[in-house]
Formats: sequence, C-alpha cells, structure tokens
Amino acid sequence: MKLDVKAFAITCAVIWGLGLFALTWWIIAFDGATGEVTLIGRLYRGYNISPGGSVIGLLWAVLDGFVGGAVFAWVYNWFARQKQNSA
Repeated sequence: MKLDVKAFAITCAVIWGLGLFALTWWIIAFDGATGEVTLIGRLYRGYNISPGGSVIGLLWAVLDGFVGGAVFAWVYNWFARQKQNSA
C-alpha cells in the first residue's frame, strides 16, 4: 500500500495546527493568558500562551506538521517499495 504524500502531509498539518491552537485556547480558558515561554515556545519562535501566540503557534505547527507528514509518508513509501521489490 502506498501513501499519497501530499494528502498525508496536509492532513498532518491541519491536525497538528488545529490541535496546538485548540490546546493553547484550552489553557487560556482555564489558566489565563500567561505569555510565558513554554517548551514548544522554545522550538516555535514567538509562541506563548496568549491569543497572539496561539496564531503564531498555529502557523508554525502547520508548517511543522506538513514537513513531518511529508517526510513520514515518503519514508513509508520507500520502505514499502523495498519490501515489495524483495518479495
């Protein structure tokens, strides 16, 4: 079975982007906007627990999810081809 690299990458981008956005707003709803730099904020420049930070995190997460999903699908397809050729 082969994965569609573009479709998988877009799916990962949407899920990770919306997931981080929703998680940020969940934290804001219960703890308030702290503006503190988090572990993810150290990786995603400009991200923090704030309304503006949630948008910045969304953009970074979409980019990260797209690249990560594309790499995963490409590697999966490569291994699937190797297995098919050896059988």
